[in-house]
Amino acid sequence: MTVNMGLIRRMNAKSLTDGRVDLLEFTLPNLEKWFVEELDEPRYRAEQVWRWIQRDLARDFGSMTNVSKKLRQKLVEKAAIVWPDVEKIQKSADGSVKFLLKLGDGARIETVLLPAENRAGDTRWSQCLSTQAGCPMRCAFCATGQAGFKRNLTMGEILGQVLIGRDYLDDRRMDWPILRNLVFMGMGEPLLNLDALIPALESLSSEKGMNFSPRRITVSTCGIRDGLEKLGESGLAYLAVSLHAPTQELRKKIMPFAASWPLGEMMDALASYPLKTRERITYEYLLLGGVNDSLENARELVRLLSRTKAKVNLIIYNPVPGLPFKRPSDESVAAFQKYLYDKNVMCIVRKSRGADIAAACGQLAGDMA
Repeated sequence: MTVNMGLIRRMNAKSLTDGRVDLLEFTLPNLEKWFVEELDEPRYRAEQVWRWIQRDLARDFGSMTNVSKKLRQKLVEKAAIVWPDVEKIQKSADGSVKFLLKLGDGARIETVLLPAENRAGDTRWSQCLSTQAGCPMRCAFCATGQAGFKRNLTMGEILGQVLIGRDYLDDRRMDWPILRNLVFMGMGEPLLNLDALIPALESLSSEKGMNFSPRRITVSTCGIRDGLEKLGESGLAYLAVSLHAPTQELRKKIMPFAASWPLGEMMDALASYPLKTRERITYEYLLLGGVNDSLENARELVRLLSRTKAKVNLIIYNPVPGLPFKRPSDESVAAFQKYLYDKNVMCIVRKSRGADIAAACGQLAGDMA
């Protein structure tokens, strides 16, 4: 089984049908070019508008007080700032917040805000972002994959999720932001949407925009051969690999589409993946009771990771209605983690958040009805 990447990349939707353009779909260099060629305005005007959109969360041109009235009128006629519509917000007992968003063509996606306290007792937030409506990978344990694949998101639809998250948190201070980390671990396989992902990462890390450090952005992938190389070359995010199985045979059973790239070949590619100083590749390993949580599985995992600079996030499975998997026992989780520790593999059990509102790992499905 293989994934038709060309088809998936072509399935991007346009938000507007009235001839106007959505300014969220522009990187700053492209916006500058559009201002010069289409509006007959100097480049610096594009940067002013960009800052209003990216930093000040402006949703209309009337609020842009340092932009001339004449230019604002041009923008009203030729452009728009299109955020996804928030259809529903759910709050978890642990403080997580899940948003059901409706896109311009009616497709629905989810994004989640995740709180954490720092050592000073201040709450800082991470946001889990989606890159596709649905997912074509069809991993057996994942609600998103079972819901099927609709289409890729555009760059503006990815950025729109971050703007909605920041607006909800009233996060407008670039010198001390409330939203600190972005994790592309929501709906979809990010590396099957590189045409939108890479410019979105460029925009998110722009010093003239939201100014997220690449060290605070993580892209999670099941493993896409050419996409992995391009992400590494960009240097725009940390890499997390959704591994979940230590052997090709088991991976083929629970992740059939991801396993179309043989595990041995993927690990060869990861062994040469470009890493920054002190950086490691994060391997996400979802513990499924009675499937991949035995000590033999732990031994196989240690052998598999021996060639890469690795750290492991163990994730306890969150049950999905209708799927035949169960949570592992506390004893098997502890034994698995201890074995990795004893073999000097950096390893943590990732705290699950939002399970009571179906916002935890593998539970996003784009429908909270």
